[in-house]
Amino acid sequence: MTLFEAMFAPRHDDHGKARTAGLPIRRLPFPERVTVPLAQHIGKPARACVRIGQPVARGELIAEADGFVSIPHHAPVSGTVEALPLLTMADGRRTPAIAIRTDPSSLQCRLPLPPAVDPLTLTPDALAAAVQATGLVGLGGAAFPTHVKMSPPREARLDTLLVNGCECEPFLTADHRVMVEHTAALMAGIRYAMHALGVHRALIGVENDKPAALAAMAAQLPADRSIQCRVLPTRYPQGAEKMLIRSVLQREVPSGKLPADIGVVVNNVGTLTMLGELLPRRAGLIERVVTVSGPGVQQAGNYLIPLGTRIGDVLRHAGMAPGDMEVILGGPMMGISAPSLDVPVTKGLSGILVFPAGSLPVRERRSCIRCGQCLDACPMGLNPSLLGQLAAKQEYEQSARHGVLDCIECGACTQGCPSGIPLLQYNRISKSVLRQRRPS
Repeated sequence: MTLFEAMFAPRHDDHGKARTAGLPIRRLPFPERVTVPLAQHIGKPARACVRIGQPVARGELIAEADGFVSIPHHAPVSGTVEALPLLTMADGRRTPAIAIRTDPSSLQCRLPLPPAVDPLTLTPDALAAAVQATGLVGLGGAAFPTHVKMSPPREARLDTLLVNGCECEPFLTADHRVMVEHTAALMAGIRYAMHALGVHRALIGVENDKPAALAAMAAQLPADRSIQCRVLPTRYPQGAEKMLIRSVLQREVPSGKLPADIGVVVNNVGTLTMLGELLPRRAGLIERVVTVSGPGVQQAGNYLIPLGTRIGDVLRHAGMAPGDMEVILGGPMMGISAPSLDVPVTKGLSGILVFPAGSLPVRERRSCIRCGQCLDACPMGLNPSLLGQLAAKQEYEQSARHGVLDCIECGACTQGCPSGIPLLQYNRISKSVLRQRRPS
């Protein structure tokens, strides 16, 4: 039995999704304090614009974007700025942050917003600027600033907005519930993105294990067929944008290129839903839907959680079982182990999974046996074994020549390796080093 099979037995008929897929989204109670990292996105960290002791209202701007590839942050709760600490993130990075103690007497209403605006009346440049002001990033996990995706190069010849509703990772159902419960906002966000990109076609890719989501969207698709659904077989890692482009459009993104180079921009359904909700009101992103599941929690579900909430506060509300637990942030294939329950919920966090300690198989690390299973598993046609060896020797430029930057970090190579070699982790190290050496 592989690690993947053992992890999800006896549930691998539904990949752990059945427990939460039918439950409506619930709001998590506001915690006593939140800590908002200023670098919870790809790009330059934001600049704090508040001081210690300053009262802030829920939705108020607390950090300004520092350049184009940067985003602002807004207060997730009404309260008082308690500290401006240096915070250690789940991946080990240290970033400035803003800690806010929640006002227990506040009704936690949003800061009064300016008059609503029709985003479809804005020019594409003005629309992109308005998107940046919301602080929105890709909510599927990458946390890439949304306004940057909506500002393609002038020479790009775009024809399709591809909307990612696959959510193929086991256990995760946040996108599924968003599609079911917030369909109108999703359709509005799709139209805003189409306007910003200047395209006249949007295709929503949804796997066939989500009939409720498909039914909800079918009822609101426009009669002019400018927005259409494509039902796809349930297959991992189809949610990766290059895989989705291949499945829906039968196009290949060349090595070293971006989807925009072949006429496509890909956005996650959660991202576009928040776009549809935030943009007309000119509001900031202060909360997101997160799947909390796994055998280690008693009240699994999809929770609307204020950004900056401690993972420990989330799990206490969800009823984490007593005893030692292993906590995964994100999905089980691409997520990372939580180093501490003090790390906060960020804009890119889609799931928190809890397993009793010792319930996940531990494989002894051995030498590569040249079996080739990682080559068969890699959907990008890479040689993970070779890339792992190069990373172990710190030959990062050689890794680049052998395509490590094309790795989509799906984890299939690691799960399939009989020698227990952490190939995905090696690739992540190589990519991180290369990006530091080659700043964009």
